[in-house]
Amino acid sequence: MSADAGKCPVVHGAQSTTGESNMHWWPKSLNLDILHQHDTKTNPLGQDFNYRDELEKLDIPALKKDLQTLMTDSQEWWPADWGHYGGLMIRMSWHAAGSYRTADGRGGGGTGNQRFAPLNSWPDNVNLDKARRLLWPIKKKYGNRVSWADLLVLAGTIAYESMGLKTFGFAFGREDIWHPEIDTYWGSEKQWLAPSDSRYESIDKPETMENPLAAVQMGLIYVNPEGVNGISDPLKTAAQVRETFARMAMNDEETVALTAGGHTVGKAHGNGDAKLLGPDPESAELSEQGLGWMNHTTRGIGRDTVSSGIEGAWTTHPTKWDNGYFYLLFNYEWELSKSPAGASQWEPINIKEEDKPVDVENPSIRYNPMMTDADMAMIKDPAYREISERFYKDPEYFSEIFARAWFKLTHRDLGPKACYFGPDVPQEDLIWQDPISAGKTNYDIAEVKTKIAATKLSVSELVTTAWDSARTFRGSDNRGGANGARIRLAPQKDWLGNESERLARVLSELEPIALETGASIADVIVLAGNVGIEKAAHAAGVTVTVPFSPGRGDATSDETDVESFAPLEPIHDGFRNWLKKDYTVTPEELLLDRCQLMGLTAPEMSVLVGGMRVIGTNHGGTRHGVFTQNVGSLTNDFFITLTDMKYVWESVGENLYNLRDPKNGSVVYTATRADLLFGSNSILRAYVEVYAQDDSKEKFVNDFIAAWVKVMNADRFDLR
Repeated sequence: MSADAGKCPVVHGAQSTTGESNMHWWPKSLNLDILHQHDTKTNPLGQDFNYRDELEKLDIPALKKDLQTLMTDSQEWWPADWGHYGGLMIRMSWHAAGSYRTADGRGGGGTGNQRFAPLNSWPDNVNLDKARRLLWPIKKKYGNRVSWADLLVLAGTIAYESMGLKTFGFAFGREDIWHPEIDTYWGSEKQWLAPSDSRYESIDKPETMENPLAAVQMGLIYVNPEGVNGISDPLKTAAQVRETFARMAMNDEETVALTAGGHTVGKAHGNGDAKLLGPDPESAELSEQGLGWMNHTTRGIGRDTVSSGIEGAWTTHPTKWDNGYFYLLFNYEWELSKSPAGASQWEPINIKEEDKPVDVENPSIRYNPMMTDADMAMIKDPAYREISERFYKDPEYFSEIFARAWFKLTHRDLGPKACYFGPDVPQEDLIWQDPISAGKTNYDIAEVKTKIAATKLSVSELVTTAWDSARTFRGSDNRGGANGARIRLAPQKDWLGNESERLARVLSELEPIALETGASIADVIVLAGNVGIEKAAHAAGVTVTVPFSPGRGDATSDETDVESFAPLEPIHDGFRNWLKKDYTVTPEELLLDRCQLMGLTAPEMSVLVGGMRVIGTNHGGTRHGVFTQNVGSLTNDFFITLTDMKYVWESVGENLYNLRDPKNGSVVYTATRADLLFGSNSILRAYVEVYAQDDSKEKFVNDFIAAWVKVMNADRFDLR
């Protein structure tokens, strides 16, 4: 009998025969997965699927009508509070959109990422799996004509409309992902809801929270409703609320409106023992079929539901849009108490019976309303109280500000209006949408290129300026990019990474060309980069024409929210071999993060770095990584040098290396970690070897141009 008889025929361990991943054995190895996370192989819809084409087929009025019906069609397996799912659907939409943060544009509801870990199993998202499952019949009916991402956000908007709010509008256009987002850093904690101290230099100074984080604890969307680290203190909570909402692009008025409007409807759930809840969706047994937090010991639904642990409604009429939130806040004294689940919450003293909300199942029973620490902050913090008083006195104004803030919350990460679709898209241009005046297309492109070539600007200056204009684009929230030419406006013109003196000199040559030819400055800047690349390729013996699509517009100062552009400032650029300062994160990790935001693959990153080095685009004109004797020529010398075994690399600093000739000891080249990365990492070296081959000179130029055009057109949503 064979010694192998009876053994499992399946080879276990997806990445190694021992069952451990490469990162387990070599934890310092650079993980390139961030650049490959949305590989088309994970998408079941196929490469030819076009969501915008499917949206054209969507019967939007019918979809909205079905959602309206769903709100009051209570299902026995998960009954609706007061017969209305509005509060649950709003919380689902809110928590989908509310994870957005301005620092890197990640999070938000634009990808339907709430379907996957970690978000589907966050403690703050308890029982939102039920909301998504309640939506399934509608998703099933409309299929690919509506994405999960759009449906999750639309459900909350329709919920508000069904309860009486006049909403500001809605836009479709969010495309689904099909795999968890591994690029988003949610914090370094190893446990859910760990004390938030580790996120701050000082817990008493909310502005010291670690970037790019916005939520105060791992697993929360915003702040702890029971107070800072669970200890009630409305003024301290107010400070955290202000910082957290600011990091999610909201000012004080919007913050108060959203807090009040979110708590005008629905309720919190804590009428039971949280210890009886089963594991979260990612940890639950197969038999739960993707649901989590199931209570198989006691009833666990309806009035006995446990989600946050806090128990009760905020208003007297939780299925009606009204001004009841401020009425209760201002007309009663509030005292700290405990929910049945043991959570801290505030309850009114001597409240009138008619001001109490009724039980979710039996309208003959009334309970006290409640407020969280964040709610009390709305009247304890002086600035918030002033706004709250204004809203209380003017309910129509409150409704208008909330509707606009809700629209901003749910659309902030969708990008400019060019990404919007549908009959309910507001006509008004909003400053946070980064509006851009339309550009012309009927000018003579050849004439513009001829005039650019006739200037005394160097190849490096032409390419660098175009790159700096386009590199701000981030696919996380579709902000930044070359369109609009905001590089010539504050604050971008003064950013350290843009070398303002050089930028001003280049613009002084390019702006008159735009004026003379009728082209936008944005188009001229991109064309200047193309002219530089064509010159560099010609110098390397390759004749090419870089593809170009006209039509970019020039934004004005009035169309630019200066403060909101601050997070887009580059503080590093591996393509230009620059760090604003030393960081705890390695230069190579910063490079990968930037590439992912720009939508670049690992091969595209490699070819762009190699090309820009030899063109001579380094910040400040440094020679690090410029592995060529023919600077300004688009050669594959960068890759040839990295694979040349006749030289020896040595470290001479934390981020500096010398390449020595062992025969005479002379320093041939210098480099940084962002250079040697490409020869050190086994995957990147495989790309390097392709471009270093003798038969790859033209392939390198063509691949460089393809990646370049991708960057220049990243924000051209009109071309998609």
